[in-house]
Amino acid sequence: MESTTAKGKSTKPPRTPAGGPPVAPPKFFHLVPNNLGIDYLRWRWWSIGISWAVIAVGIGLFFAKGFNYGIDFTGGTLIQVQVSEPADIGHMREILDASKVGPFTLQALAAVGDSKQQDYLIVLGGFLKAEADGKSQNLAQKVESDLKAKYPTLTTRRVESVGPKVGEELRQHAFYAIAFSLFAILLYIWLRFEWRYSVGAVVATAHDVLIVLAAFVLTQKEITLTVVAAVLTIAGFSVNDTVVVFDRIRENTRRHLKTPYAQIVNESINQTLSRTVLTSGTVFLVVIVMFFFGGEILHDFAFAMLIGVLVGTYSSIFQAAPIVYMLHQWMPPKVK
Repeated sequence: MESTTAKGKSTKPPRTPAGGPPVAPPKFFHLVPNNLGIDYLRWRWWSIGISWAVIAVGIGLFFAKGFNYGIDFTGGTLIQVQVSEPADIGHMREILDASKVGPFTLQALAAVGDSKQQDYLIVLGGFLKAEADGKSQNLAQKVESDLKAKYPTLTTRRVESVGPKVGEELRQHAFYAIAFSLFAILLYIWLRFEWRYSVGAVVATAHDVLIVLAAFVLTQKEITLTVVAAVLTIAGFSVNDTVVVFDRIRENTRRHLKTPYAQIVNESINQTLSRTVLTSGTVFLVVIVMFFFGGEILHDFAFAMLIGVLVGTYSSIFQAAPIVYMLHQWMPPKVK
């Protein structure tokens, strides 16, 4: 036998096993209660204004400083060497100047193990072969031989070389990949929900991508193919979180036809908040480990993901949902 609550929801009595007491329904763990009653839409203009003001600052910094593109996009040669003896980075720069390998940058990486071994990263602006002692040598071999004359324990750990034409093509393909992903998100949400939801999802995803890129402009960290992969991952993570909120809004809209739309949006966010916090928190913990212990190669990827997870979680609540609400108010759907 079923009973009906004041809100019209049917509830089934607890199942009673044969010859035993009633069994209570299972209780699920909620990290965040579903009935918080927070009015998120109240702060929509503040959240939208602050977020896009930060993006505007990032765009201004982009025109003032630009991106710090890695050799994936500019072309050149990256060499990572390791020295197992005391080395003076200033003296290493003098050796490279005397080698006439063209423009370069040299930086010391984190010490390895007991600090007796030290890694250095050398980025050369060229990739063509250079003449040395009458024999054709590539730049990586020339750098290694010149430095090894002073530091016999020096070993080469990594060499990457990209031509300028290839770098330009990779830059274009990276832009196309991000633009196509945003278009695919727009189309997917439009087909699954309606155009108001697709606009909200695309604006929120673009917001996340722009915030991450603004962080890279501000810190002048290198933009590499690994960072582009992180940006695309962030776009997917953000839209997944947004779809969960949108799905609950649509479900509650159909269920409570006479409830004000603002109340439906706020309640939907509150109901999915526990799931959002658990998912984002799990990813955040993994990214934190990658950021601090993943090494130099994963550092920039983890940095992008760190910013992206935080901003993506925020945008699902304070960007996507408010935009859908405002579009619903300005251009309400036709009543069928």
